[in-house]
Amino acid sequence: MNFFKKFFLSLIIIAFVFIAFSCCRFFLEPIIYNCMVYRYTAQETGHDDIVIIVIDDKTIGKYRVPWPRDLNCKIFKYFSEYTNAKLIVHDSIILTPDINNPQSDKKYYNYLRTLNNFVAGCGFTTKFENDENYDKNFSEKFLIKVNDKRNYKPYDSYKSILKFPIEYFNALKFVGHVNAPSNADGYLTDSPYFIQYKNNLYPSLAMRAYALLNDNEEFTVTDKYITSEKSGLKIRRNYNPDDVTADLHFYRTKPHSAYSHKTYSAIDIMDSYDNLKAGKKPIIAPSEFDNIVVFVGANAKAFGSNMYDVKATPVNREHPGVDIQATALDNLIHKDYMMPLSAKSNVLISLGIILLTFLFIKYNSILPAISLSAILFIVYYNISSVLFKHGISVDVATPLFMGIITMIFAYLYRFVQENINKEKVKNAMGKYISQDVMQKVVKNIDNLKLGGKKAVVTVLFADIRGFTSLSEKMEADEVSMILNEYFTEIEPIITKYNGVINKFIGDAVMAIFGEPIIDEKHAENAVKCANEMLETVKKLQHKWLNEGKPKIEIGIGINTGEVFLGNIGSEKRMEYTVIGDTVNLASRLESYNKIYKTNFLISSTTYAAVRNIADVLKISEVSIRGKAQKTTIYEVLKLIG
Repeated sequence: MNFFKKFFLSLIIIAFVFIAFSCCRFFLEPIIYNCMVYRYTAQETGHDDIVIIVIDDKTIGKYRVPWPRDLNCKIFKYFSEYTNAKLIVHDSIILTPDINNPQSDKKYYNYLRTLNNFVAGCGFTTKFENDENYDKNFSEKFLIKVNDKRNYKPYDSYKSILKFPIEYFNALKFVGHVNAPSNADGYLTDSPYFIQYKNNLYPSLAMRAYALLNDNEEFTVTDKYITSEKSGLKIRRNYNPDDVTADLHFYRTKPHSAYSHKTYSAIDIMDSYDNLKAGKKPIIAPSEFDNIVVFVGANAKAFGSNMYDVKATPVNREHPGVDIQATALDNLIHKDYMMPLSAKSNVLISLGIILLTFLFIKYNSILPAISLSAILFIVYYNISSVLFKHGISVDVATPLFMGIITMIFAYLYRFVQENINKEKVKNAMGKYISQDVMQKVVKNIDNLKLGGKKAVVTVLFADIRGFTSLSEKMEADEVSMILNEYFTEIEPIITKYNGVINKFIGDAVMAIFGEPIIDEKHAENAVKCANEMLETVKKLQHKWLNEGKPKIEIGIGINTGEVFLGNIGSEKRMEYTVIGDTVNLASRLESYNKIYKTNFLISSTTYAAVRNIADVLKISEVSIRGKAQKTTIYEVLKLIG
């Protein structure tokens, strides 16, 4: 039964630990991850070779939306005609033609055909809109070569490609998806550099821009990495099982800005273009964009959700989407990769902290153990912060949380085990001293000292008649058997009447009534106890005679009076007992049974307390050493009450 109890308890503990680990890993860990990125990883702003042009509230204030699309040409012509910008990346998707301004669309699309350094956004959706021809044309035109060497290939989470107007489709040369799903906690922490759709991997806007910048059209994806031999790319993937994602290395936002990269208002670019066309000084000099990658995107809060493109990230609860796309490319260009530790390594770290915490608790008292565990937790947190500063992300909350759980379990286990051991010790010691005395000792465990008090109690002595001569005629094991059987029968009787066995003296027993179990009728209960003991011995006599064992008799003496009750001995070795003339007289009364050929004698003080329940015979008046007056002793014949 104990085995099954331990087995099921182990299962419960394992299940609890697994649930605690999972909850921490998937709920608490993302929160701590965001804090660590914000505090330690995002130390610098984005690199200066990437800038952002924002269609913001200032722009919308002059050119009301929806504006004719050929207005976009002002932005793109500024860069293509007057600057040496490396690349123009448009964080936008066009899905419907402008039926009110078809000529504007035509001008815009015709202009896009002339751009060879322009990457536009595309999108995938979970809605099923099957168009095999469009999918085929899209993949043939925009798909880049990806060697998919993953062992695990999930089912497609996206069901369709968001369709471009045909003229826009034909005008574009390079596209990358702009899908950027947030995590379960509502925060975006990674970039899906490739999305799987119909067994093909499509690059993100940032990855497509990176490929164009490096004249690199071939990548390799494994279960752990995204690599490119030509450009030296090697990004460690995170735990996302669906898409080919990697954690973003976020940058600190610039002062008084929501952006981590240098930002310009689109209206300033458009007005600069108009000024340059008119031969005037531009608001922004074109030379500022030489050898620069330019991202163009909308983030106009006043116009509503259609143009207010923000996501919650570790560095900004309203992080502009175009800056997130710029961050993804910035990571690729400058190899600012976040390197998440493998799941296996994180589990090993958690197990290591659990083991060390357990060892601290096992081999140390509570204060050193807690101190060592606290030091371990602080050291691990500091190591984690250093790793995050260097772009290496590790589980922080989970190992610390599991260490705390280990402490709780360990101390609960120790508490339970200590209580079990205490009970074992109490039960074991209770075989040597009274359970009631044991309880009194345990109750005052912190205040044990020599001394005691005076109290009126009843003392009972019981002794086996002629046991010494009997034991000389019997084997040792026979003597032990008779004694053990005798004491086994009388111990419950003494307990039944609120008595406490103070000690066994060879074949004799001494019991106290009235202390430490408070009992106002201690004299009556002592007499009733003695009477039942005698009746029990009669039954044992018949049993022993049938077994061929000698007949034994017992004598009992009882006295009531004042005693000193408490701890006697030394500071190192003490005994809880009673001393005084009352004890001595009770012992003497027991011995008088031999002289008067009786079995049950009580003193006058005891008789005074039990006269209503006992039929007695006055035996004699005896002298007690140290007492001037004689003491009357009585034989109890039977109980009448």
